Amino acid sequence: MNARNRQRAPRTLSRRARTQRGMAAIEFALVFPLFFVILYAIVTYSLILVAQQNLTLAASEGARAALNWQSNSSMSDALTRRASAACDAAKLVAATLVQSMHCTTTTTSCGPGNAMQCISVSLSFDYSATPLVPTLPGFGIALPNKLYGNATVQLNPENIQ
Repeated sequence: MNARNRQRAPRTLSRRARTQRGMAAIEFALVFPLFFVILYAIVTYSLILVAQQNLTLAASEGARAALNWQSNSSMSDALTRRASAACDAAKLVAATLVQSMHCTTTTTSCGPGNAMQCISVSLSFDYSATPLVPTLPGFGIALPNKLYGNATVQLNPENIQ
């Protein structure tokens, strides 16, 4: 009998192979949601940490901007202008990632004998109101409500006016 003319007998699956059919699809259906949640958590927390670092960097840059000389007529006017420049610079730096943030500056006496002036720049971002990544149901309790960035700069009163 010629090999070309010979028809192959249909293969029959062994009993074990028949019971294993479709198991890969079932395993995938069970494991995929777990892997997806883990990947989602990695992406979400990475962006939260990046936003937190961005706010801290922006607050630091705002504090540095408060060191720049401002034209003024009095000490309080100079501190007000420096505080305004600090918030403007901080918002400019943080706007690359976080647009809806709140900036506050406080001016206090500090240093030995309260001889110096300190300007503190505080940025806050309401993450629960405007998340960077859409929140999965039930995942919101593990996320922060607000993100903060703070920085303080010390000014010598002789250099303010």
